[in-house]
Amino acid sequence: MHVLRSFSARNVNFGGHSPLFLIAGPCVIESEAHATMLAGRLAAIASEAGVPLIFKASYDKANRSSLSSYRGPGIEEGLRILGRIKKSTGLTLLTDVHEVSQVGQAAEVCDVLQIPAFLSRQTDLLLAAGRSGRVVNIKKGQFLSPWDIAHAAEKVASTGNEKILLTERGVSFGYQNLVVDMRSFPIMRKLGYPVVFDVTHAVQLPGGAGKSSGGQPEFIEPLACAGVAAGADGLFLEVHEHPAKALSDGSNALPLGNLGPLLGKITRLAALVRGGEAPQEPHRKKAAFLGTERRKGPRARAGR
Repeated sequence: MHVLRSFSARNVNFGGHSPLFLIAGPCVIESEAHATMLAGRLAAIASEAGVPLIFKASYDKANRSSLSSYRGPGIEEGLRILGRIKKSTGLTLLTDVHEVSQVGQAAEVCDVLQIPAFLSRQTDLLLAAGRSGRVVNIKKGQFLSPWDIAHAAEKVASTGNEKILLTERGVSFGYQNLVVDMRSFPIMRKLGYPVVFDVTHAVQLPGGAGKSSGGQPEFIEPLACAGVAAGADGLFLEVHEHPAKALSDGSNALPLGNLGPLLGKITRLAALVRGGEAPQEPHRKKAAFLGTERRKGPRARAGR
C-alpha cells in the first residue's frame, strides 16, 4: 500500500501512516438541538473506539430529488449552528459547498470543504475550494471512473493546495442503482491522496422512492468492511438516531445505535490491513493511474 501525502485538519491527521478516520453526522442540519446532540453522541462513540472523527452536516442539500424535499436551514443559519458546535465540542467540521460564492463563508467555519459528487467536474468550484486553504474532500461523481477523478484533484492542486481527500460513493449501474468497484480504492490511492469510502451513499437507490431516494442499509456493514480491506483510509457514514424520521436520506442512514459495534469490527480489520504500510513506491508516470495500465491485460490484448 502507498504512503500518502500527509496533512491535517485541526485534530485529525491524514495520509502517511495515519489511522483510519471517520466522517459522520446527519445528512442535513435538521435543527441546532438535533445537530448538537448527534455531534456529542458521535464524538463519544468515536472516542471510545479510538477513531478520529470529523463531524459532517450540510446547511443546504441543493440536489434533492423533489422540489418539495427539505433542504436545510440555509448557509447563514447552518454555519452559525456549525460554528457553535465547533466551539462547544472542538470537533473537526465538514460541510458541502455548491457554489463559488459559498466557499469563503464555509471556510471561515469548517475545516474540510466537500465537493458534492454531481459537482466534481465544476472547475471554478474546485479552484475556489483549493484557494480557501482548507482540506478539500472531492466526491467522485457517479458517472466517473476511478482514474478520471485525477483531473478534479489536479484542479485543486493547481492552486498550491494538496490537502485533498478523494471519496468513492458508487457508480451508476442501470436505473436507480449504485455499485462500488473495490478496485477503485487502490487505483485512486495511487494518486497519492487519502481515499474515503462513503458507505451510506453507496447503498442509496437514487430516486428509488419516487420523490426521494431509497436505500439498502442492511449492506452498510459488509460494504464498510470490504472498503477498509480494499485500502480505504477513512469511512463516511450518515448517521441518525431514528433514520425513519430523518428529514433527508434516512433510507440509507446508519442507525446511531449500530455505530459502536460497527467501529469495533472496522478498527480490528483496519489494524490488520493498515498495520504494515510499505515504503512509498517510486514515482510512476501519470498514465499508469489514468487508465493506461488497464489496457495491458490479456483480455485487452486479445481485443486488439
